[in-house]
Amino acid sequence: MIFESTAVGPLEVNCYIVGCKQSLEGIVVDPGGDLDKISAVVKRHGLKILTIINTHGHFDHLGGNRQALTAFGARLLIHLDDAPMLGKSAEVARMYGIPGENSPEADAYLTDGMEILVGTHRLKVLHTPGHTQGGCCLYFEDEHKVITGDTLFADSIGRTDLPGGSHDQLLNSIRTKLFTMPDNVIAYPGHGPQTTIGHEKRCNPYF
Repeated sequence: MIFESTAVGPLEVNCYIVGCKQSLEGIVVDPGGDLDKISAVVKRHGLKILTIINTHGHFDHLGGNRQALTAFGARLLIHLDDAPMLGKSAEVARMYGIPGENSPEADAYLTDGMEILVGTHRLKVLHTPGHTQGGCCLYFEDEHKVITGDTLFADSIGRTDLPGGSHDQLLNSIRTKLFTMPDNVIAYPGHGPQTTIGHEKRCNPYF
C-alpha cells in the first residue's frame, strides 16, 4: 500500500495520500491546503485520486477541498453531522485571521462501519464523535494503520471546547472504537507525530 503524509495549510494539518500499488487508485484525506504538495505526492506515485475524505469539518482540514476536487475530479465524503461546516469554512477561517474558502457540498456521507475500497485495500469508517459530532477515524485493519484525525494524538486528544465538542463523548469514542484495536496498530493523527494504540493505552495522560 502507498501511504504518505504531508503537512499542509497554515495549521500544519497532516494530509494523507493513500493508494493501491496494483490499481493506482487512491484517496486523499484532509486536504487542508497546499495543493502543490499534495499533487506532488500523487504525481510521484502515478495515482488516480477517486475520493477525498474529511475526517471532520473544521476549516483547517477542508480548506483545500475545492482545489483538490477540481484538480483530481474526485468525490467528497464527510460525516453528515459535520456536513454543514463545509459551507462555513471561509467564515470560520477569517475568525482566526486566516484566509480560506468554502468547500463544495459532499457527494456522499461517511457512516459508522462503512467500508471503502482503495484498489485492493479496504478501510473501515469509525464514527468517533467528541472533537466534533461528525468526527471519524479511518481504519486499515489489514495494514495495522488508523487515521485518527483530531480524535487522538500522540499523548493527547482532540480539543472539546469548540461548538459540537464533548469531552466525555470523545473519551468514550476513543475507549470503545480505538482502544479496542491491537496494540501494534499505528495511529496517524491530524496534527503532529504518529503513535501506536498500545502506547496511548499505556501512556496517554487523559486515560
